[in-house]
Amino acid sequence: MNLSRRQFCTVAAAALTRPLSAARDEPIIDIHQHTHYHERSDEHLLTHQTAMGITTTILLPAGTYLNRPSTHDGKSNGLAAKCGTTADAKAIAAAHPGAYLWGANEITDLETAPAEIEKWLKLGACIIGEQKFDVECDSAASQKLYELAAAYNVPILLHFQHERYNRGYERLHTMLEKHPKTIFIGHAQTVWANINKDAVQKDLYPKGKVTPGGMTDRYLADYPNFFADMSAGSGLNALERDEEHTRSFFDRHQDKILYGSDCADHFGRGPGCQGASTIAAIRRMASSKKVERKILFDNSQKLFRLA
Repeated sequence: MNLSRRQFCTVAAAALTRPLSAARDEPIIDIHQHTHYHERSDEHLLTHQTAMGITTTILLPAGTYLNRPSTHDGKSNGLAAKCGTTADAKAIAAAHPGAYLWGANEITDLETAPAEIEKWLKLGACIIGEQKFDVECDSAASQKLYELAAAYNVPILLHFQHERYNRGYERLHTMLEKHPKTIFIGHAQTVWANINKDAVQKDLYPKGKVTPGGMTDRYLADYPNFFADMSAGSGLNALERDEEHTRSFFDRHQDKILYGSDCADHFGRGPGCQGASTIAAIRRMASSKKVERKILFDNSQKLFRLA
């Protein structure tokens, strides 16, 4: 999307004025955003986050751009969305201290991945991820990163997508048990399809009523080190497919759900902005203000030890 300077300034000014009073009273932490997302400019990223009323944003980078099986011979480079790398995320955070934090990432099965990620963790990265590569979630390479996350006391965020990324969600419980000091944040289609006990794994955006007791429901209930990232179209679909279930799901897991946007929109408002729509859905479906604030702010503040 190309804007003239005048058009951009008009949009930016409107975005900057709308959420300020609300932001002071009701801060929101967005744990899932990206630089250069589908070639979105840094200016539009900043405008988007301000328009949504986000007070703290965590930027999740891609790994090195390489052609190898775990990146589908390059097709999944840039998190399959042309996203920027760790250096790009760090630069935005350095320019906007407090408002932006950053993560560290690398291709899971790259031999140098642990050392590369550790280098950034020592410089202040607050999370590992988004891990979005074609590996088994219980692979030896994955477990090296789980151990690294525990050693540095940072979460690791995993994109689970059936037969595509972090395969073997049905075996994740073995990793949650083996690595109890590692904080796992589950994200994407397979996480949110499996709120349903009767989930069909190849159906990534299921519709209709939900039967409680799916894998995600159980992981959240049974493992203190598993959290769920509410972001992206998969998260919004899970909220809207069965609002009655969503209210009870929020109540059951109110301490384990984290708001993220993972939204590539430019302006942060209106029907085209999935991130804003998810905030609105959380506010509409939470059974109380207390539950809403936990999901939009308190849980992430606690998990990332933010003042």
